[in-house]
Amino acid sequence: MRVCVFGAGAVGSHFAVRLAHAGHEVSCVMRGAHLDAVNAKGLTLRVGGAEFNAHVKASDNPVALGPQDVVICTLKATGLPSLATGLRPLLGDDTAVVFAQNGIPWWYDIGLPPSHPPVPDLAFLDPDGRLRKAIPKQLIVGGVVFSSNEVVAPGVVANLSPERNRLLIGECDDRRSERVARLRAALNDASIESPEVTQIRETIWSKLLTNMSMSVLCLLTGQTARAVRDDPDLAEIVPRLLDEANSVARSCFPEVKRVARSGPAPDHKPSILQDYELGRAMEVDVLVRAPAAFARAAGLSTPMLDMMAALAIRQARDKGLYQG
Repeated sequence: MRVCVFGAGAVGSHFAVRLAHAGHEVSCVMRGAHLDAVNAKGLTLRVGGAEFNAHVKASDNPVALGPQDVVICTLKATGLPSLATGLRPLLGDDTAVVFAQNGIPWWYDIGLPPSHPPVPDLAFLDPDGRLRKAIPKQLIVGGVVFSSNEVVAPGVVANLSPERNRLLIGECDDRRSERVARLRAALNDASIESPEVTQIRETIWSKLLTNMSMSVLCLLTGQTARAVRDDPDLAEIVPRLLDEANSVARSCFPEVKRVARSGPAPDHKPSILQDYELGRAMEVDVLVRAPAAFARAAGLSTPMLDMMAALAIRQARDKGLYQG
């Protein structure tokens, strides 16, 4: 299978190495020092004490890579405009374009099942409709990533969650398709878990539950997820946040499993806090603003989430990391 990872940073580079070692023809769209190192000595993945190297074709110009069977986009939501301008040379007649992003995706209303409650206006996730114009809707495949990774040096990525590396995928209209089944099999063979998903948006909400509540609280306090959960001063705040987040998710999918008020929490900083500390554009719209819009559309009262959203937006804007 010809697979291109578009925006191969930490997560994308991990998947690229796994797929290459499983025998697929892998290419990467990347840039800067990471690109230079990969072209010079290949792409290296570290997992615990083990190290895997793969020689993949890499370029900052998609034209050099040609049409693909699958494009896995691991760009953050803030980087998607570059996909809109660079995707065309990678597309064949039935190329699957997998969007492996956090939060509410720009394509959420495309192929929506009739049973889904009314969706708020999400045009702010795709300004000027650039993605809709560039990507035929029949090529869209939804993706949800559960994998923690870090670029530790140019050309070298470390996997921080060896016990949990998953990419859950599904057609945007939830139909069964041969291409998704084929890609699922390829992912599983490459040690990237990809169990069957019947409703991709339910999976999106299941992950978003934590991101829209606990991750934003981490941003506001500067603490890891575990530190926030164990902070006695937040003991009454956390359950109220989770109750509100659960109510928003379940207004769309009543079967979404509720996030427990206690339980294991990773001792690391979520991506929204990492982006803030590193001065990178922040995924405020998909993780904060869009869920708030769903709450309003459902007529829900979410005072805690509303306050957190306002504070997060203000914090990001003051640092010049959010222009919305």
